[in-house]
Amino acid sequence: MPKHGKQYRQAAEAIDRNKLYELQEAVELLLKNSCAKFDESIEIAARLGVDPRHADQMVRSSVILPHGIGKEVRVLVFAKGEKEAEALAAGADYAGSDEIVKKIQEGWLDFDKTIATPDMMGEVGKIGRILGPRNLMPNAKLGTVTFDVARVVAETKKGKVDFKADKAGVVHALVGKRSFSADKLSENIVSLIDKLIQLKPSTSKGIYLRAISLASTMGPGVKVDPIHVRSLIKS
Repeated sequence: MPKHGKQYRQAAEAIDRNKLYELQEAVELLLKNSCAKFDESIEIAARLGVDPRHADQMVRSSVILPHGIGKEVRVLVFAKGEKEAEALAAGADYAGSDEIVKKIQEGWLDFDKTIATPDMMGEVGKIGRILGPRNLMPNAKLGTVTFDVARVVAETKKGKVDFKADKAGVVHALVGKRSFSADKLSENIVSLIDKLIQLKPSTSKGIYLRAISLASTMGPGVKVDPIHVRSLIKS
């Protein structure tokens, strides 16, 4: 089992593993104890009271964070003609049809998000085995299969985050960077949790928002009080 370095151990010692922190305190503690020499990503893990094995309890959607995610997102749009031009005008990094599909088949993957017009999904399906395992496949449920490409490109560039509950009912998502202020990170987190609460399946019984934890790329996790976060949303 690998051993953590001195800085990590010092950061971990400053965090009470048995305590549920209020959101602002948790974020400030996380930022204070971040020890990497680069601008770490800040991630959230929210455990929900759902069983994703049942289709009616799957939680999957997207949310536009008010302060973005702190990184440049390279957007590829599968589209033809006017929609291709519309996508590029809206800020897409790449757009095209058959030639883009062929390029991906040859190994090109220099993009982070994909969007497709419905008429292109037949062609995109040919590279589903390449895009799917990398979570790069356009998906109608996430709003990335659409003719309204300009709007979706703009939203994606602003910091739209896709999320999906894993087999254990845990949602993992990026909520910003270490260089963000505590206030901005807190607002991003509240926006994400608010969206999760809105998506609560009617068949989910008992406590829905069961646990929240935050962590930087190289740092220890901090547990957040779910009840306190809910109170922030209500206020």
